This record gives sequence, C-alpha cells and structure tokens, in this order.
Amino acid sequence: MVSQRRTASAESGKREQLLDAAERLLLEEGYASVTSRRVGARAGLTPQLVHYYFQTMDDLFLQVFRRRADVGLELLREVLGSRPTLRQLWDLRDTGVTNSRFNMEFMALANHRKAIRSAIIDYYQRYRQLQLDAFTVALTDLGVPPERCPPLFAQLAMIGLTQIMTIDVDLGIASGYEAVDAFVRAQIEEIAGQGPRTGDA
Repeated sequence: MVSQRRTASAESGKREQLLDAAERLLLEEGYASVTSRRVGARAGLTPQLVHYYFQTMDDLFLQVFRRRADVGLELLREVLGSRPTLRQLWDLRDTGVTNSRFNMEFMALANHRKAIRSAIIDYYQRYRQLQLDAFTVALTDLGVPPERCPPLFAQLAMIGLTQIMTIDVDLGIASGYEAVDAFVRAQIEEIAGQGPRTGDA
C-alpha cells in the first residue's frame, strides 16, 4: 500500500511538473512554443512523458487552463459569499489567479482549437454569471431599481474597465487611471445615495 501511494504521488508530481512547464512556456514565449519536446525539456523529463500523461496537446492545454480556472472560480465564490457591496466589487478587480497574458494566449489559441474555445466559453459563462449575481444583490441591497442602473450595465462597465486597466498595466502603458478610479468611486457614491445627484445614473 505504501509503495502504491508513493508511486501515485510520483506520477502526480511528474504530471504537475509538465503542467507547470507548459504554463511557463505559454506565458514567456506564447502558446506556439508549447510543444511536447519543449515542455519535456523545461520539466526535466522526456517528451514521451507528455504523451503518456496527456493524450493530445489539446488535453495538455485544457488541463493548464482548467487548473487556474477552477481555482479562480472557487476564489470568486468565496469572495462573493460575503455579499460584497458595490464599492467592494470595484475594489475586487480580479482574483489574481489568471492574468492578462494568460487570458490573451488562450483567447488566441481558441481561434485554432475548438476544444479550447468550448472550455473558455464554459468557464466565462459561469464566471460572469457569478459576477452578475453579485452586482444584482449589491444594487438590490442599495434599493437601486434596475431601470436606474441595470446590474448587467454595472457589471460590464466596472469589470470591463478593470480588465482594460489591468492589460494596460501589464503592457506598461497605464496612465491617468487615478482619475478614472476617482470618477468610478464618485459614481458609486451617487448611486448609493451618499453623494450629490445630478440626474439618473
């Protein structure tokens, strides 16, 4: 039994080594660099082991994506379980599990591989629904009717802005975002009824 557990642990360790190597290559050099030969070399293992643990390269890519995505979904559920306010949702930004480079590489990969595209669509549908539910609850708690600020608008406006800002920071072209942050916070205060109203938001 002990021998079997050690063998299973070693097998799992090699599999994780390969996933780590594939992820590093994807982030450092792009998805086109992720080949069985290079993944094996980066992991310090043979290329044959890539095909032993993953039937196809699509399977390897899917496991790299899902490993981060599953953690991201669980973290989001934990955060949203505390019933965050509109201000807290703006401060949340993202879970930090994925980054813009990771997401952009998989978006590009999805253009060429249907299995990857399907997995990404499934993940984002679940992720976005969790977000939308949180915005709906936050606005309801404030007594804000949907006609004044639709939850979907709040979600798209705030999450869209934070994604663009994150990408720009990663690219090193972020500028003047303090003013954007201050403006959004002022709008949240107005919606929350704690700032001067100049008309419907």
